[in-house]
Amino acid sequence: MRILFLGDVVGSSGCSKLVEDLPSQKKQRKIDFVIVNGENAAENGLGITNKIAIELFNSGVNVITSGNHIWEQKETLNFIKKEDRLLRPYNSYSPIPGKGFNIYNVNNGFKIGVLNLMGNIFMKKCDDVFKIANKFLKKYSLKKDYDFLVLDFHAEISSEKMAMGHFFDGHITCLVGTHTHVPTSDTRILDKGTAYQTDLGMCGDYNSVIGMNKENSLKRFLKDQSAKQHYPSEGKASICGVIVDADEKTGLAKNIQQIILGGVLQERN
Repeated sequence: MRILFLGDVVGSSGCSKLVEDLPSQKKQRKIDFVIVNGENAAENGLGITNKIAIELFNSGVNVITSGNHIWEQKETLNFIKKEDRLLRPYNSYSPIPGKGFNIYNVNNGFKIGVLNLMGNIFMKKCDDVFKIANKFLKKYSLKKDYDFLVLDFHAEISSEKMAMGHFFDGHITCLVGTHTHVPTSDTRILDKGTAYQTDLGMCGDYNSVIGMNKENSLKRFLKDQSAKQHYPSEGKASICGVIVDADEKTGLAKNIQQIILGGVLQERN
C-alpha cells in the first residue's frame, strides 16, 4: 500500500499546483491513497470552500483533513455533514458537525482509517488531545478495525508532535504533523514501525511568510497602519509531503520518503 500525504494547501497558488500535478504524480508514483490538509485552501487562506474541496477530490485526493481554520467558511458547516471525505479535528468540542475519524475502502480491498487530531498548545481550545488519543486506541486497533491507520496531527509545537508520534508508535501506519507550513527534516520510521515527520510543510508559495504575502506580513510585524488582513502569496507553489509504503500484513510502515516538488525550495523526490 502506497500512501501520499501532503501538507496544508494554501490559497489559489497551492490549489492550482496540486490540481495540475496530482493526477500525473499519482500515476507516476503508483499511489494508492492520497490525503491532503485543506484548511488553508480558500482564496483568502482561511478554511476551504465546497468548490475547492470538490476540485481536490476530482484531481485524485481521497481525504481532506483540517485543523483550527476548518470553520472559517460558513458553507463548510453544511457541506461537512454530508461529505465524509472532509474531516475536522476528532478532539473538537462537542456537539459539532462532521467526523474527525473515518474508515475508507481502497480499490484493492483494504480498509484505511484516517484520524485528524489537533494540538492543545497555542491552538484553539479543544479536548485534551492525549486523553482523546488514549481513548481512541482503547476503542480501535490496527489490523482489526482497519488495515492501515494514518494520523494528521495539526499542532503548533514540535515537542507535542514528537510526543504524539511516540505515543502512537506501533499502533499506526503513519503520523505526520501539519499547521506550521515548514517541512521538517526528521522523516523516519520510529522504533515500533510507525512512519513519522514532525511537519509536512505546505503546498503553496514559499516566497512568502508561511504562505502569506511577505510584504503585507512585514507591515503587520512592523505595525504599519497600512497593513491589510493576511492574504496568500500567489507565486509559484511547491508541493510538500511524504510517500509512505505500508506493509499489507502488519499495517506498519516499510518506508517513508519526503517529497518537495517545484517552487523555490530545493526539490526532494
